[in-house]
Amino acid sequence: MSVLKRKIVNTPSAPAAIGPYSQSVVVDRTMYISGQLGMDVASGQLVDGGVQAQAKQALVNMGEILKAAGCDYTNVVKTTVLLADINDFNSVNEVYKTFFSSNFPARAAYQVAALPRGGLVEIEAVAVLGPLSDS
Repeated sequence: MSVLKRKIVNTPSAPAAIGPYSQSVVVDRTMYISGQLGMDVASGQLVDGGVQAQAKQALVNMGEILKAAGCDYTNVVKTTVLLADINDFNSVNEVYKTFFSSNFPARAAYQVAALPRGGLVEIEAVAVLGPLSDS
């Protein structure tokens, strides 16, 4: 059996990990992106403006990590959305569909007891590196 290579992908264009984890890990052609909060990279603080502003910033941060691996949102095949309040589901969807407009990734969404730093939403993803074609 051949050995798979693991590569850590980090970028200063997205907030640094706030714990003992990497922004993302690539194994073979699969990229695992850690949960992104709606944190401003410059200030290290959550953005103002509520759940939609935080969702937008979380997805912008994810885009920077994707870009660091030579990808974009079309490479994302699965996301998980963690919400402090499940009643924000539709509000987050309004933002989400501006980043994923067709051939949507598979997704799960959950309400959780709390998110780091008091965040309202956190979004993680799995992406596949390289060109994809739809069948």
